[in-house]
Amino acid sequence: MIRHRRTAAALALGAAVATAVLGLAGPASAHVSVNPADATQGGYGRFAFRVPNESDTAATTKVEVVLPENAPVGSVSTMPVPGWTVTVEKRKVDPPVEVHGSQLSEVVSKLTWTAAAGGGVEPGQFQEFAVSMGPLPQTDQMVFKTLQTYSDGNVQRWIEAPTPGGEESESPAPVLTLAAPSPSAAPAARGADEEAGADGSGPALGLGIAGLVAGLAGLGLGAVAYARTRRRPVRDA
Repeated sequence: MIRHRRTAAALALGAAVATAVLGLAGPASAHVSVNPADATQGGYGRFAFRVPNESDTAATTKVEVVLPENAPVGSVSTMPVPGWTVTVEKRKVDPPVEVHGSQLSEVVSKLTWTAAAGGGVEPGQFQEFAVSMGPLPQTDQMVFKTLQTYSDGNVQRWIEAPTPGGEESESPAPVLTLAAPSPSAAPAARGADEEAGADGSGPALGLGIAGLVAGLAGLGLGAVAYARTRRRPVRDA
């Protein structure tokens, strides 16, 4: 009986601690985010803006994502979301942004998703809005200021940029962290070829000589086997 009481007390204490931890972590993790949150400069990627509904009574009916002015992206395309329409706004840039050898003087500045009448993200649900972007700019991060509008008219502004070494804001903007591309192995391979010299000396020449010796050895063994076969007497049946 005592053991059962101790087990029940331990379970109750664990449940209370878990509830407290989840209660503290919940509000901080319920903001709009971009997934994945990390990418490589100069690359392309598919990113989803994840929008949870924090209201108990209203639906999310509009989501506005502003692309950072200091980090223009030449190619931006959206994925259709059932029950939603998307509006794309653009702006002029100078200098132009290069995409596949073309110079673009206009880039996407804002994306707005609007739910159909009677639709939206209901309480207790979330929705993802996928976007393809690239080439990603040569910067450490992209901060996407986002506005989330509810059916009751309330607007949640996720617009605060992160502060290095500071605590997380109550209204943080989605942030995409960009890393510099890793060094390519191609230059190292070219360097090895150059070290071989114009006379063809180096590892490649050594491998060629080894292959030639092996081929000659095989030819010699074949000739010996053929000669033995010719000298073997033919027996009568």
